[in-house]
Amino acid sequence: MKRTVFLVMLLTSIFGYAKAFQNELNDPVSPFSVRGFHLDLRIQAIPMPALKKLASQLVEGGINTLVMEWEATYPFQEEPLIPNRFAYTREEVKDFIAYCNSIKLEVIPLQQSFGHVEYILRNPKYKDLREDQKDYSQVNPIREAEAKKLFTTLYKDLIATHNSPYIHIGGDETYLLGHSEESKKKIKAVGIGRLYGDYIKMLCEVVVGLGKRPVLWADIALKYPEALKGLPKETVFIDWNYGWDINMFGDHEKLMKSGFEVWGAPAIRSHPDNYFLTQWGKHFKNISDFVPLAKKLGYKGIIMTSWSTSGLYAPVFETTRDIVDLYAIRRVYPISGFNMLIAAFIESIKSEKALDAENFIYRYAKSQYGLDENDAKVFWKAVSAVPFEITQGKPIHTDLSIGQMLDSTRNAALTLGKLKPVKNAKEFEHYRLMAAIRVQYLTYQSIESRANAPEMDAEKLKPLIEELEALRTRELDKKFIAANSEVMYPSEIAQENELRSAKIRVLLDRLKRVK
Repeated sequence: MKRTVFLVMLLTSIFGYAKAFQNELNDPVSPFSVRGFHLDLRIQAIPMPALKKLASQLVEGGINTLVMEWEATYPFQEEPLIPNRFAYTREEVKDFIAYCNSIKLEVIPLQQSFGHVEYILRNPKYKDLREDQKDYSQVNPIREAEAKKLFTTLYKDLIATHNSPYIHIGGDETYLLGHSEESKKKIKAVGIGRLYGDYIKMLCEVVVGLGKRPVLWADIALKYPEALKGLPKETVFIDWNYGWDINMFGDHEKLMKSGFEVWGAPAIRSHPDNYFLTQWGKHFKNISDFVPLAKKLGYKGIIMTSWSTSGLYAPVFETTRDIVDLYAIRRVYPISGFNMLIAAFIESIKSEKALDAENFIYRYAKSQYGLDENDAKVFWKAVSAVPFEITQGKPIHTDLSIGQMLDSTRNAALTLGKLKPVKNAKEFEHYRLMAAIRVQYLTYQSIESRANAPEMDAEKLKPLIEELEALRTRELDKKFIAANSEVMYPSEIAQENELRSAKIRVLLDRLKRVK
């Protein structure tokens, strides 16, 4: 009950703020007939009462569509091996959809049907559908008959609980196209575009045959425009763009001339965001740049995506062919920490002008936290400090060293600690926690970098043990629990805390053996 009450309060503050901005903007009319928010439940399951409140506040903010990526939280009736331990009951789902209908919020179910289906193909029952027997992420498109049977069953189940005219079938990031010998033969005969397109055509026709309109991500169709041929005219493509050139996936003009309806999709959480990094500036720029472009291109809809993970999984193998479990690759800070970006998106789709991100941030800091103009600027500088990745011990896209990044992040964390929000203090605490987690991460990276230096020997490694032990992972774990226990299940939080500090424990245990 406490978790639900807190999330209700949290969401009320987010969308109440967005609603206030709507009045400031003289009640402009959005050019998007579909104004949507995408909810990713792959590693975040939210209690149903809180979901209802979220739905209500989305509607108040001007959102009319909710794309639900249920994944394994959906209680499939005829395929009971697919749901996971956090799956909702059918009664909960039906009641939620009925509630959304009553407040005029359309719920589009998203059922991945080509790539990103590890959670289905992990079960031996579906092993013959795998494109690769060591990477369970993708369906073999040659196995059309078996796939048609499975996904027809899943679509029918979703239709039994949802009444949207759309079914989102996924279709993105099919990295394994052509891996199986069967697929290789078809590519040799007709090309990789037709390998993708023929399978997608089959899925779309199933959806149309069930009286619905198929929706799919546009990246692979952009890459292989021949895949567009023969698709049902009812098909809708979502052009997801998180800050790159419009032609990154392929010739965008061909999609625009294809005659299909197109929606756009920016993101508030996406690569390379993870436990330790949120690229706030990138996401604000994505909203500022892409929403106006989507308007200019005449897109009928806009869907804000919010990815809790990359959608890729690392299998833990028991043998060379059998897995024990799947672990999500790249886990992101919970959505409870991203209220500011949600509010920015809501404002942007209503405004006739591109979002002025800097002005918006200062107004948000003043409205939500009671900060004056100077403190608002200090806040933004601290939150957006040194937003760079580290890969294999090396900072990416910057000349800064790990030590310099650590110094800047420590200063940012100290700055956030000194600021005194006069309201919504619990929301503000997320920024402090994110900064503290990043300081811990960069401290570890500094230790790991020194441990791997060529000149290090056993004697020189010993002092690093004390540094690792001083990282105080348990202290941060407690803060993470305090900040997020209302919006995540206890077992989810326990796993987050364990995985976030895993590298620290592994290196510490190894160094303790040094004599």
